[in-house]
Amino acid sequence: MKKIIPILLIAFILFYVSSCEKDDICVDGDTPLLVIGFYDIEDTTAFKRVPSVRIKSIDIDSVLTNESFGDRSNSPDSLQVPLRSNAIATTYQIISSSQDDADTGEETGNIDTLTISYDLGEAFVSRACGFVANYNNISVSVSESAENWIQDITVVEPNVENTNNIHVKIFH
Repeated sequence: MKKIIPILLIAFILFYVSSCEKDDICVDGDTPLLVIGFYDIEDTTAFKRVPSVRIKSIDIDSVLTNESFGDRSNSPDSLQVPLRSNAIATTYQIISSSQDDADTGEETGNIDTLTISYDLGEAFVSRACGFVANYNNISVSVSESAENWIQDITVVEPNVENTNNIHVKIFH
């Protein structure tokens, strides 16, 4: 009997350990951001920074900043911006040479309004992460005015499934 108890104890422990599930930790569960690259209109392969850039979301009336750029900073080569997952379009004002008027406090930079339209899709990541939104067939339009600083827009990757590559090129 003394020999059976340790064997049963070991068997019970092995059975208990083997029945446990791995911890579900979500590592790759972020919805991808749209990557916008800024290019020189004269040399379409060369990046061109935007001076004192500000990005305002029209949909939620807020100034956009993240780890890749700050408010009214000189833009890096590219910016990552979120798209709305509860709509089929997102609208941003991208402001070049942004500053506030000293008297009125109004925005005095060169403002171009971009509308990004897309089809919503879902991708299953894992049990822990669930589904993330993907954006398919994106198209970008800029409201026309005589003072547009954005001269051309090209969609180079119509599906936003990750943030590894530039999706939209803006030429100025």
